[in-house]
Amino acid sequence: MYINTTMEHQKEEQAEPVSPVGHYFNSSVLCIYIIGVLEFEVPIDDSQTFTLLKDVFLPINPRFSSIMVQDKNGEKRWKQVDVNLKDHVSMPVFPEGKTVETYDKYFHDYLSSIAMEQLPQCRPLWKIHIVNYPTRDASSTVIFKLHHALGDGYSLMGALLSCLRRADDPSLPLSFPSVKQSKPESFTKSFGRRFSWMLSSAFNTVSDFGWSVLKSSIISDDKTPIRPGDEGADFQPISISNMSFSIDHIKDIKSRLGVTINDVITGIVFYGTRLYMQDMESKSKTSHSTALVLLNTRNIKGYQSIDDMLNSKAEGPWGNKITFLHVPIPKLNESKISNPLQFILESHNTIKRKKQSLAVALTGTLLDIEGRVRGQEAVARHIRGTLTRSSAVISNLVGPIQQMSLTNHPVKGLYFTLAGGPESLVISIMSYMGVLRVAFKTEKGFIDEQKLKSCMQSAFEIILQAAMQISQETKH
Repeated sequence: MYINTTMEHQKEEQAEPVSPVGHYFNSSVLCIYIIGVLEFEVPIDDSQTFTLLKDVFLPINPRFSSIMVQDKNGEKRWKQVDVNLKDHVSMPVFPEGKTVETYDKYFHDYLSSIAMEQLPQCRPLWKIHIVNYPTRDASSTVIFKLHHALGDGYSLMGALLSCLRRADDPSLPLSFPSVKQSKPESFTKSFGRRFSWMLSSAFNTVSDFGWSVLKSSIISDDKTPIRPGDEGADFQPISISNMSFSIDHIKDIKSRLGVTINDVITGIVFYGTRLYMQDMESKSKTSHSTALVLLNTRNIKGYQSIDDMLNSKAEGPWGNKITFLHVPIPKLNESKISNPLQFILESHNTIKRKKQSLAVALTGTLLDIEGRVRGQEAVARHIRGTLTRSSAVISNLVGPIQQMSLTNHPVKGLYFTLAGGPESLVISIMSYMGVLRVAFKTEKGFIDEQKLKSCMQSAFEIILQAAMQISQETKH
């Protein structure tokens, strides 16, 4: 299965330069991976694996058949190479005749183990693991390990979705939750509100940008049960687990509070995190802790076709179009214990205020300037310092509404996480078929993942119960 994916006219073209973010995520101080997990309803027919990779996966983007090289000017570029597919596919063998619970543990240990492994730089930076054993969640599972330098979650999810089809009708495109657009305002109201928005934006930009710079360079979060210190946990053993929530229940909370789905999710995650911190160490319920929220900077409504994503003139092309935002985790004082809905309302107010800020754009500009002046390695060290000074990383993606299928293998579930960074806690959120999947990457031996999941479940149930006591007519 030794495949030459480079066409003659492609060999003549100049190798594509590595983007600045690609440099940052594949440097001497950072090596970040995206782990995607596809759960199937049936056992996998692995006889089609290499054909699918050759005919469907590799053609998606030249980076899947390229390595990073340094040219004579010291610049890193993507160079296409011959791909030996056997180097990129792993099929673990577990003991036969075990129970589903035992295979579930084998899978959990295997997933956590491969997430820590470094992919060799002499080969394209991806690998696929086919686990053809039943677990509590699926009959079989495929794990995609992709280097973050290849692209961000949007790019790689778009690539993954291009390999899948709707299970009910493959001829129809997959659809995603719609984004409601605000109604146009009259000129008078619009002028007044725009003027007010400009004043708020100016104030919030100065405040948020200044705080972001301090948090990235000087001020560190307190040491807590989710943050051991400034050293970083890059090489510590990790554990990856996940849990599910009903999107219908999330929507019930949303409608009663008059907020957004993202507000509800963020509030639940923050409340559950504080409950865990309090259970592990009482004083940490009021400690200074922030979450580093990863944001997609594309001005788009949903996933584009692969052709559009590869088109450099298209808005939101392939690549790493992301930045980060510091969001304080509300403290768990007595008033919030009695009224947990405040976590959602505070999340709503914080996110709304930060939308009236240009701090995100300025942060990206600052990194670009620093890269030109001090070099890409210096920016990578800056980003690593930002990660170690924060308490958690939060990332989210929107998945399809309909069920997907891969060559007659219905996809039962889907989730992702990040690996390789110095943070001790990563919370990744993804929706699919009416289910919200929350994945946790935790530092093993430091964070109790089972207690953390239990606290998240408690936070969800407490918030849902409190929200249901609010009538639709008298919502906040």
